[in-house]
Amino acid sequence: MSVRNFFSEQEKEDITIAIKNAELDTSGEIRVHVENTCKGDVKDQAAYLFDKLEMHKTEQRNGVLFYLAIKNRKFAILGDVGINKVVPEDFWDDIRDHMLNHFRENDFADGLVEGITMAGQQLKEHFPYQTDDVNELPDEISFGK
Repeated sequence: MSVRNFFSEQEKEDITIAIKNAELDTSGEIRVHVENTCKGDVKDQAAYLFDKLEMHKTEQRNGVLFYLAIKNRKFAILGDVGINKVVPEDFWDDIRDHMLNHFRENDFADGLVEGITMAGQQLKEHFPYQTDDVNELPDEISFGK
C-alpha cells in the first residue's frame, strides 16, 4: 500500500483541519509527515525531516513536527528550540502517551488529531496569535516513501 493511501480522504481532511484549527490561536506552526519506514532512530529521522521541511525557518522557532513511519510503527514529535525553551519538560511525553493510546487501537488519524489539538493549546499559551501573523508552513500532510 502506498503511504499516500494510509489515511482515507476524510482522515486527511480531519488532520489538516486539526492543524488549521490549532494554528488559529497561535503563531506556532504544525506539520505532519508520514512515510512507510524509518531506518535507524526515529528521532534522528524526525530531526532530518524537520530540517528538510525547513521547519526551523519560522520567525519564532516555534514549529512542531508529528512524524510517523507506518510500517515500522514508529512515531516522534519534535518541537523547535523556541518551543522547547518554554514548555514543561514532559510536555511532548504527555502528548505522545495520548496519541499512543489511539495508535494501539490502529486509530492513527484520531491520535494525530488529538496530539495536534494538545500541541495547539500549549502553543496558544506560549505563542499567542498576533494580528500580523502569517501561516509560515503548509498545513497539508507531507508524505515520504
